[in-house]
Amino acid sequence: MRFLAIYKTKETNTPPTPEMMASMGALIDEMTRDGSLLATEGCLPSALGARVRRDGARVTVTDGPFTESKEVVGGFALLQAGSLAEAIALTRRFLEVAGDGESEIRQIYEPPTDAPGRTVGAAAAAARP
Repeated sequence: MRFLAIYKTKETNTPPTPEMMASMGALIDEMTRDGSLLATEGCLPSALGARVRRDGARVTVTDGPFTESKEVVGGFALLQAGSLAEAIALTRRFLEVAGDGESEIRQIYEPPTDAPGRTVGAAAAAARP
């Protein structure tokens, strides 16, 4: 099963220390090698971002920084885990290195398969003339 872990933290506009980068790099290398980390990235400050919101027919764009927010998205990780409990354990390890903040963990939808390695949608597409 795949899980998306979205890391939220207070925005400090202070880059990570070299020691934190080295610790995070070691954790990323280990988790990538063992297959539990499929992808990860950190986010730049919210001052460089924007929020796009739709309410009915109205679309609004708010440029960063998002000073009204207590926490901002600091990054994400795409995890491969056998269960939610395993994804939680992996996320705990990440937070031990990252420090204060929280991660929301959501299982990624995976369509049912009709044969090993083939999704139902892929099987239907292959059957078309």
